[in-house]
Amino acid sequence: MDADAIVVGGGLSGLVSATRLAADGADVTLLERRPDLGGRVRTREVDGFTLDRGFQVLFTSYPAVRRELDVDALDLRAFSPGATICRPGSRAVLSDPLREPTAAIESALNHEVSFSDKLRTLALRYDLSKRGEREFFSGPDRSIREYLTDWGFSEEYIEYFVEPFYGGITLDRSLSTSKHVFEYTFRAMGRGSIAVPAEGMAAIADQLATRARTAGVEVRTGADVESVDVGSGGRFRLGSGGPADGARVELLGGETLDASVVVVATTPPEARKLTGVETVPSDGVPNVTAWYTLPAGVEFGTGKRILLNAADDAPNAVVPMSEVASEYASADRALLGATFLGEDALDRDDDALREDVRDALTAWYPERGFEGIETVAVDRIPFAQFAQPPGVHAGLPDPDDPDGPVVLAGEYTEWSAIQGAMEGGQRAAAAAAEYL
Repeated sequence: MDADAIVVGGGLSGLVSATRLAADGADVTLLERRPDLGGRVRTREVDGFTLDRGFQVLFTSYPAVRRELDVDALDLRAFSPGATICRPGSRAVLSDPLREPTAAIESALNHEVSFSDKLRTLALRYDLSKRGEREFFSGPDRSIREYLTDWGFSEEYIEYFVEPFYGGITLDRSLSTSKHVFEYTFRAMGRGSIAVPAEGMAAIADQLATRARTAGVEVRTGADVESVDVGSGGRFRLGSGGPADGARVELLGGETLDASVVVVATTPPEARKLTGVETVPSDGVPNVTAWYTLPAGVEFGTGKRILLNAADDAPNAVVPMSEVASEYASADRALLGATFLGEDALDRDDDALREDVRDALTAWYPERGFEGIETVAVDRIPFAQFAQPPGVHAGLPDPDDPDGPVVLAGEYTEWSAIQGAMEGGQRAAAAAAEYL
């Protein structure tokens, strides 16, 4: 055998599963086709600005985050709780009075959200805080919109706040996503912060990669896997020896590697191709994140809150990145992120997106101008998450669903988020250990 375990894919799930297996004494090789690790959690430098691949944040209260990361070492920069609801000529702060008492009065005076909706929000938070970890992502399901309507929230609250806010989390402003996602993330926001590392989201992947190498994982980048075979038979046909025959990985170019177990931690489409497991979700949700800068010396103060577009979906929201994390900025120039949802956004050109953002900001802040706004970069991501309609989580594959000594590791065995990716890596390591 070339290794006890081969992990295919160097995203968060692959890094977590590889590290856990190596820490338990296994000889582990990790194969990643890109030159760097992290999967979709990546960061780059453009003209002195720090840009994540799309707008991404870390929920500090996620259990897997606390287990797998040294959160303090990430040097996090946190957003203020809540958001600012924006429409032409109007901005209204809706914060969490329990987590940000200084904004309680401003939030109480918010004219966009009724007093009864504010009380229901606190009641919902209390209800979810009492639930155990295993009570989420199981049981009857329905859409977020149906769930909130059943709770008695007004249509205005849902339209002005939840649609753009959760449009940013689920990439689905229609709120047709599973209510399980809403419940879990809503509880998480009440328990911790939403933040980004000072050096960008790639710092998360870098820390996991360092842990993997320290545990003894051999990391090979630029290794593109063509197929995974098991046993002495053909692809996904066990030979007479069963799982003890191990598994073989063939790289693009013909090189082969043998192991007692293979962990497939690739994207969902690639995982379906390599394992033949048809319950791996294949429907993706797109996202476009455009990055902008203002003229030198122009400040943009939002109180470190996301600006929600209550009037339109183009853009869905504007994010004050350099106000939250000054390290993202270049010299004295502000960095803003704007998110656009839906398939149509993928086809719109950079100038059209910039005009939408400029028009929205001008309408929200009529006292100032945004003629000097410039595009830094645009990220068009066709598969930013797998689609999560009601009921989808009950049908997701288990890590050990592939035939033979092959294990799935990915958010697609849990739910689409950093928590799901890391938890998927944890479960995959436990399943793979059974073959060692």
